[in-house]
Amino acid sequence: MQLLIPAAGMGKRLGSETHDKTKAMVKVNGKTLIERCLDSAVAHMIDRIILIVGYEKEKLKSFLGDSYKGVDIVYVENNDYETTNNIYSIFLAKDYLVEDDTILIESDLIFEPKLLQMVIQNKFENLALVDKYKPWMDGTVVKINDDFSISHFISKADFDYNNVHEYYKTVNIYKFSKSFLSSIYVPFLEAYAKAMGNNEYYEQVLKVIVNLDTRTLKALPLDGEVWYEVDDAQDLDNASLLFAEPNERYKLLSRRYGGYWRFDELKDFCYLVNPFFPPESLNNEIKYSLNKLMQSYPSGEKVQAMLGEKLFGVPERQIVVGNGAAELIDKVTGILNGRFGLYGPTFEEYTARFNNIDLRVPDTVGFRYGKDDVFALAEDNDGVILINPDNPSGNFIPYEDIIAILEHLHSAGKHLILDESFLDFAEDGFNSSVLNAADLERFPNLVVIKSIGKSYGVGGLRLGVLASSNIDLVKQIKSNVPIWNINSVAEFYLQIIGKYTAQYQESCEKLIQARNALLRDMREISYLEPYESQANYILCKVLDKNSLQLATDLCNKYSILIKDCSGKANIQDQYIRVAVRDTRDNEALVNSLKALA
Repeated sequence: MQLLIPAAGMGKRLGSETHDKTKAMVKVNGKTLIERCLDSAVAHMIDRIILIVGYEKEKLKSFLGDSYKGVDIVYVENNDYETTNNIYSIFLAKDYLVEDDTILIESDLIFEPKLLQMVIQNKFENLALVDKYKPWMDGTVVKINDDFSISHFISKADFDYNNVHEYYKTVNIYKFSKSFLSSIYVPFLEAYAKAMGNNEYYEQVLKVIVNLDTRTLKALPLDGEVWYEVDDAQDLDNASLLFAEPNERYKLLSRRYGGYWRFDELKDFCYLVNPFFPPESLNNEIKYSLNKLMQSYPSGEKVQAMLGEKLFGVPERQIVVGNGAAELIDKVTGILNGRFGLYGPTFEEYTARFNNIDLRVPDTVGFRYGKDDVFALAEDNDGVILINPDNPSGNFIPYEDIIAILEHLHSAGKHLILDESFLDFAEDGFNSSVLNAADLERFPNLVVIKSIGKSYGVGGLRLGVLASSNIDLVKQIKSNVPIWNINSVAEFYLQIIGKYTAQYQESCEKLIQARNALLRDMREISYLEPYESQANYILCKVLDKNSLQLATDLCNKYSILIKDCSGKANIQDQYIRVAVRDTRDNEALVNSLKALA
C-alpha cells in the first residue's frame, strides 16, 4: 500500500507561516505537519510515499530527502501550482496511482495516529474518513446511507443549515483500491479534467462517480477522535491546543478566556452563565430577526438606557448599558478617585482596573466576611467594592446588611461599588437587590454594576449595566463609551427579555436547586471541601491534591474545564471553582471527580 500526499499549494491563508515554506512544513507544537503524517504512515507499513510538490518544492525535498525512515519517497512536480488546483496535482500522479492500493491524505491535516490505522484495517476497499458536521468545519460535506455508502456530495449551493444533522465532513483521508483507481477513478479523472479544466478539486470526480453508483465509496464516521484541518492562522492556533502536550492543554485553554464553542466535546465549568436561560421561545424570536439585526446599526446610548430603565425600573438618566460589565468597570475606575477596599479572593477585573486597591483576604473558612468586616475595611479607605455574592467564594451579604453598609458609608462620605452580577441566584436574590430607583435615589454614593450576560445566560452577547443616582458620574461614563458600544443583537435581546420575566425567575429557581444538589454531591468527594454558595458556582478547597493537576486531569481525561484558583489573591492553599450547570452535566462532573479520587 502506498501513500499519496498533494502538497503543491501555496497556503496563502496562513500568511507569514508559509511566506518561505510550503504548508506541509508548518509546525504544530514544534513538529511539522508532514512529519506527523509520515510518522503515522510508516508505522502502518506503507511501502511508498508519493509526494506532489510545487510551491517551495526544493525546501520540502531537501527537508525530507529521498526516503523517510526507510520508506522511499517519489516526488511529482506541479510547476503550475499557482494557476491549477489539486485535481491537476492528482492527474500528474496518475501513473503511480494505478500501481497499488493508495491512502490519500491532504498535507494540511493533523490527526491522531490511530485514524490511519482505522482506515487501513477497515473492510471496505474504497473509503472516506468522515466526521459529524460541526460549525467550525469547512470544505467537502457528504450524506451517508445506513450501509455507510456515501449517497451525496453536498455542494456549497445545496448546503442547507436545516439539514446539518444529516451532514458529515470529509476528513480528507481516503483509501482507494488499485482496481478502483485503475478502472474507475483515473479514467474519470482524465475525462473530468479534460472537460472542466485543471482548476478544480479531486472530490468533484468522486462526486460524479457516487452519482452514478452510490455503492462505490463508503464512509467511516469518527467517534470522538481528534483531527483538524489547518488552513489559516486561527486553525493553527486551534490545532496547537488540540494537540498540545497533556500538561499544557489546560493552561492553553485557560489563557483563551472563552471561545470554547469551537471545541464541542468540552464541558465548560469555568465560565459563569445561567444554564437554564434563555428559553427556546426567546431564541426563536432572535433567530426570526437575526438577518435584519446583523444588517442594522444598533441604537445610541439614549435608547439603550431606556431599555435599561424598562428592565430595572431605573430612570434612563441614571443607567448605562455596557459591552459587558467589564467595560463599565473600566470606565468607572477613571472617574472615582481614591483608595478602594476590597475583600479577596475576588473578581480580578476590579484589582486589574483600579490603581489603588486595599485587598484583604479574610482569615476564615471559605473566605467568609460580613457587615462588620466591611465597616472595618471602610475605615482605612475612600470607598469599598463589594461583589455580592462574591466570586469565587459565593459569600453573600443580605439586603438589610447592605443597607446598613450604605448608610455607614454615606455618613462618612464614601462610595460603595456594588456588583450584583450573581445576586439573582441567591436564595432571596430578587428581594435583595439595590438596583432600583428608591435605593439608588436614597444613596447617591452607590454605584451598582450587573452583568446581564451572566445572569441571563448570554455571555457571548456581552451585556452589562451600571446605575447610580450620581448623575454627573453617569454622564461621564456615558461620554466615555463608544456610541455603538453594544451590537444590535444584544440591544434586541435587552428589548425583549422583559417578556420572559416569569421564565427567568423560574430559571433562577432551577439554578438554586441544581446548585444545592451539586453541593451535596461534592461533599461526598473525599479530597474536596466545598463551601456554601449563593451564586451559580461553588468554591472547593482541595485536600491532598494539587488544584492545577486536578484541573489538568479533568481537562485531559474527561474534557471538563474548571477554574484553578491556586495563587488567586495570594491565598496559599489549593482551591478550585466549578460552575453550576444542568443536572446531567453536574452528574458528569461529580462522577469524573470521584474517578480521580
